[in-house]
Amino acid sequence: MVNPTILTVDDDPAVSRAVARDIRRRYGDRYRVVRAISGADALEALREIKLRGEQLAIMLADYRMPQMNGLEFLEAAMDLFPRARRVLLTAYADTGAAIDAINVVDLDHYLLKPWNPPEEHLYPVIDTLLDAWLSTPDPTATEIRVVGHRWSAPSFAVRDFLARNLVPYRWLQADEPEGERLLAAAGATAADVPLVVTSDGTSLLAPADGELAAHVGLSTVPTSDFYDLVVVGGGPAGLGAAVYGASEGLRTVLVERAATGGQAGQSSRIENYLGFPDGVSGSQLTDRARRQALKFGAEILSTREVTGMEAAGSGRVLHFGEGASITAHTVVLATGVSYRRLDAPGLEEFAGAGVFYGAAVTEAPTCKGQEVYMVGGANSAGQAAVHFSRFADRVHMLVRGGDLRRSMSSYLIDQIEAIDNIVLHPWTEVVDGKGDGHLQQLTLRDTRSGATDTVSTSWLFVFIGAEPRTEWLDGVVVRDELGFVVTGPDLLAGGQRPADWTLPRDPYHLECSIPGVFAAGDVRAASLKRVASAVGDGAMAISLVHRYMEAQ
Repeated sequence: MVNPTILTVDDDPAVSRAVARDIRRRYGDRYRVVRAISGADALEALREIKLRGEQLAIMLADYRMPQMNGLEFLEAAMDLFPRARRVLLTAYADTGAAIDAINVVDLDHYLLKPWNPPEEHLYPVIDTLLDAWLSTPDPTATEIRVVGHRWSAPSFAVRDFLARNLVPYRWLQADEPEGERLLAAAGATAADVPLVVTSDGTSLLAPADGELAAHVGLSTVPTSDFYDLVVVGGGPAGLGAAVYGASEGLRTVLVERAATGGQAGQSSRIENYLGFPDGVSGSQLTDRARRQALKFGAEILSTREVTGMEAAGSGRVLHFGEGASITAHTVVLATGVSYRRLDAPGLEEFAGAGVFYGAAVTEAPTCKGQEVYMVGGANSAGQAAVHFSRFADRVHMLVRGGDLRRSMSSYLIDQIEAIDNIVLHPWTEVVDGKGDGHLQQLTLRDTRSGATDTVSTSWLFVFIGAEPRTEWLDGVVVRDELGFVVTGPDLLAGGQRPADWTLPRDPYHLECSIPGVFAAGDVRAASLKRVASAVGDGAMAISLVHRYMEAQ
């Protein structure tokens, strides 16, 4: 932890050195002493201190400075550090102005120059002010602070990215005093949000995911251009493959375009995963798997989207969107699935501003006392409903069918039925949404009678469909009519291997129509959409990777 700062500002070099010397002699072991020679320089120093999330204990400013006198500086500095103690250095002739300043800038003390000896005239004053400041210090900032608007889609995107990548941060509204001070320190306004202030004081305005990742400690650049194994996708299947591949000595890199964990990583609680009788949150499971993969030496690249793949001799080349590429002996495709967009008028414009795809657990505390609506009847929707019921006044589950029993695990149905503030609406779909700047109203329709009903809400969470992220594989590997990757025996048509198959053997169980490329988890056709089976696919893929490499 960096020591709190004591700032001195005086345009007279001799006085400036003297006050900094005397303060450093007494307090230098506990406080960082910063010296400035003008009000403008001092304000710039304060902005840097603010952006770094450090604390300011005391400011001592000379009254008679050109361009910006001490009172003007202290008044401006109050906006950045309202709790810091303020001292004015004055000559005897300026004591009247100093007394007036007590009301203008809430001055804590004024010191007459010279203050010799400091043991009598300086240190007792500083001791008293430090005692007062320590009793009510500035709250310690978390490493990363995000300033934005509640209903700003870009602000939500930044928060969601950090949360899903397990990067702790503190959220501040742009119209809160602390948010306003950070915006002012960064030279920005409320119209520029989101503002991200990193632990080293760097301010990022509306950063792209790649820029944000690079500044919060996520790896984005591979350390090599050739690997034994590239895993595409960081959900349970991809993390499983990375853990087993790296632990068995394969030079492994996992490439993830958004955040590790996939849809499972967004789950508030998974209760039917083997070995966790009390349940485990998706973020906890993701964190453990990620750390496990890194421990065994796997690289994990964030915010890198693979846009193409090709066979080049014995290598498999993966192309990134920005033109770079990496090559490997083998590839595991574990890109999972994404939630389908809700096809209803008026909703797309509110994505991230009241309409959310997936659990968006960062929003749960904000829903306190609110009416929350959820579309979907599978486990992901049920887990989210249980979680949000702890915050919301009421959670409405909208399902097109008559009940949940065809699509949801029995244990979740039992939990939902036991929670009074979860209301199930069977035979119901969303057909419209309206609002001013964010979602405020939904139109619901009974799928049997066609009758509609309008409800007021600012919260809609969508858990429908399972669309594979395989557009970039069009024409590269065999996919089914829904876009899922076909593997193993399913590739054999009438006992015949795929047309482009080059090996004198049939494809292995998880192998795609390109030898050495395997599919694991939800992206694989006919896979079981469960976390445990995805992890199992990842592990099995590695055993097949070894078999493939040994035969080359």
